[in-house]
Amino acid sequence: MNAMGSSAEKFLALIEIVRRLRAPDGCPWDQKQTPQTFKHYLIEETHELIEAINDDDPDHIREEMGDLLFQIVFLGALYQEKGFFTLAEAIDSIREKMIRRHPHVFGEAVAGSEHELRRQWQAIKNEENKGKKQPVHPLASIPKSLPALRRSQRLADRAAREGFAWTNIAGALGKAGEELQELSAAIAAGERRHIREELGDLLFSLTVVARHAEVDGEEALHTAADKFIRRFLAMEEIAAEHEQKLAGLDQDKLLALWRQGKNRAGSTPETDEND
Repeated sequence: MNAMGSSAEKFLALIEIVRRLRAPDGCPWDQKQTPQTFKHYLIEETHELIEAINDDDPDHIREEMGDLLFQIVFLGALYQEKGFFTLAEAIDSIREKMIRRHPHVFGEAVAGSEHELRRQWQAIKNEENKGKKQPVHPLASIPKSLPALRRSQRLADRAAREGFAWTNIAGALGKAGEELQELSAAIAAGERRHIREELGDLLFSLTVVARHAEVDGEEALHTAADKFIRRFLAMEEIAAEHEQKLAGLDQDKLLALWRQGKNRAGSTPETDEND
């Protein structure tokens, strides 16, 4: 049997497992789940798969893909039980959408540059939205449940496709500098709500810089967070060697420990030149 046939059989077997879990004589925990209670597990499994991909561990990726696939099948079963749609209808929906949005593959259209393909994709998507009761604006279609940094960068990218963007990274950097000045002024004035607003503006402007630099802001911040953890642990280790605790040290000693922690954590001039 070919791989496609084998995968189809195994997919049907997974659907049967979910049906058995939800049956009257199945698992009490699975029986009580609803889309609202189950969605949290879907989010968790998605992040676990992303972490496995970041670790570049094929065995872990395979396991987490299986977990996420189970979540999708289970969620489909919940809606099918309510009579809203079947899993087959959901599959038909995405199959038809992918064919429709790739006329250069499944139709007569000619593939152009990546920029042209993006414009074609958005044009087809806009046409699809016209048939809905309330057409979705390109910016409004980006999920609010995304992490704020990733959502902001997606918004900046989508706005750029609509023609609203700085022509170069210098303009984006200039705007970020302007927002930093406004944040400094708000802090000097001590207006908490104004500080919150200006901080948000600064963070958003930095996602625009990330877009121009072709850097994933979310990934960049995760990398910085991981680096901070390594250095902080190194600081604690050095302090403990001198029978000290960070909480009892003044600013100068903490800065000195931070520099030592950078070296112990394996910092390099290429990555840590200015931090």
